[in-house]
Amino acid sequence: MTDTSLTPRTIHRAGTRALLVDLPDLAEVMTWHAALTAQPLVGQTSVIAAARTVLLEFATPRDAQRAVNTLAGFSPAAAGQSTPREVTIDVIYDGEDLTSTAEHLGISTEELISRHTNQAWMAAFGGFAPGFTYCVPTDAGSSEGSENFEWSVPRRANPRTAVPAGAVGLAGEFSAVYPRQSPGGWQLLGHTETPMWDPSAEHPALLNPGDIVRYRAVRAEASDAASSNAGSGKVASQHSRTPAAILGRPVATLTDAGLLSLVQDRGRPGHGDIGVTRSGALDRASARAANTAVGNRSSAAVIENIGGLRITANVDTVLAVTGAEATVEVSTRSGHKATKALAQPIGLLAGEELAVRPTGTGARNYVAIRGGLATDTVLDSAASDVLSGMGPAPLADGDLLKAGRATRTAVDPTILNPADSTNAATLRCVLGPRDDWFAEQTVRDFLNTTWEVSGQSNRIGLRMTGPEGAELTREREEELASEGMLPGSIQVPPNGLPVLFLADHPVTGGYPVIATVIPEDMDAAGQLPPGSTVTFRAVDPDTLAELPINPTDQNTDTQEEEQ
Repeated sequence: MTDTSLTPRTIHRAGTRALLVDLPDLAEVMTWHAALTAQPLVGQTSVIAAARTVLLEFATPRDAQRAVNTLAGFSPAAAGQSTPREVTIDVIYDGEDLTSTAEHLGISTEELISRHTNQAWMAAFGGFAPGFTYCVPTDAGSSEGSENFEWSVPRRANPRTAVPAGAVGLAGEFSAVYPRQSPGGWQLLGHTETPMWDPSAEHPALLNPGDIVRYRAVRAEASDAASSNAGSGKVASQHSRTPAAILGRPVATLTDAGLLSLVQDRGRPGHGDIGVTRSGALDRASARAANTAVGNRSSAAVIENIGGLRITANVDTVLAVTGAEATVEVSTRSGHKATKALAQPIGLLAGEELAVRPTGTGARNYVAIRGGLATDTVLDSAASDVLSGMGPAPLADGDLLKAGRATRTAVDPTILNPADSTNAATLRCVLGPRDDWFAEQTVRDFLNTTWEVSGQSNRIGLRMTGPEGAELTREREEELASEGMLPGSIQVPPNGLPVLFLADHPVTGGYPVIATVIPEDMDAAGQLPPGSTVTFRAVDPDTLAELPINPTDQNTDTQEEEQ
């Protein structure tokens, strides 16, 4: 188990390829973030700042292991941008919580508006949605006296189910703008027409860590005028690029999209700082195998499907189906039907139809078309993120499927065919980074329980249910400050039932992570449909050897002691 002490420099293993570092305050976090962004460690693929931590991801377990020793003596000099970029956000102060927030702070609404606009804020780290940026008070350029004001605003006792896009709010010491409609518990002071996120822009997020933010009070009519002239400003120019037309050959029509059909590829790694999670195919091996079968590059966009689908070829083309167990059938124009194998090239003549019918084992099928799906991209990826809404919309009946050009000749994919799907899985995990928030017996109970995947699960995460009394209770009563999350993080919310984050998880979260599933087992996790059973096995992050804390080993130890 991880070290139970929470020192200012504690380094936790987060799975096999990531480290979570506890730091004393946000200023130190920003110093580390700036240094590790400017000069990444060997194999470092991303660094995500949060309130009191930095999360570093690495390409390999060996890179993460080496980084533990490097970071133990890491002492970055206080740095930051020599000339930080300044961003002005026009705000109409008409928020529902303006009056009550002023009363809580013991000032008038006019003084609250004055202090909020005179205070200079620094963009610190990304949050739960693309473009949502936590901003903290800073002395840089603040009006006299404003830096001495203590911003301490509690979240709402009952969070709103829908906060409108553009809402400007306060929570704790932070100020932020909601980039899109989403649930939230922040105290709302007003709203802005300034777009915080533009997926068509070269730099989609308006704010980046280190930027200085100034809120400017305006009337509604002034805000409308400013919005109409937004293209003339320095910042607005970053958000003015027109999306390129989608190039590609219209090779097929999606006759029936099934329960859910999404475009997926390898995702968007490395953008956690602006609130963007990786996304991409949940079963990466199956997506790669489908592309291999039709001669695409391994990262080409494919269809990720739940519930089966039907595709009609408009021209002669080649497809492949992988993933969950399914019946794959081709219907010719004359009515003849032929069954095809998974993970094999399937030639379709113009007018022929491909049907995929799941058998109930496994959750998701992947369909590749020779040349790869051609569709809109955001941050160089066509992945559809169901949490943020980023990427192509879910495919619908009648959608035209465009394809690019194949990059190589198809090969026999049988040796690359991923493991058979199953509705019962044992997933290996590394304990922590917050297993020390739970008693040792609670961790054993977590490993000893056979969990069931709830029907409320989706691409964001697998929600678990268990037998009566299986709820996990944490020892610590204090709140955990938001910190970086990974695919594979197993959060334990207040109800005590674990949630295993998948590819579309939020970048940060505020519930303790009892364990992290290793990347090698995440494909299997992505194939688990509701009703599947899951058990977790704790392993050493460096050797993957099972730890004695696992249930069967626990029984063996007890027998040896009795002898």
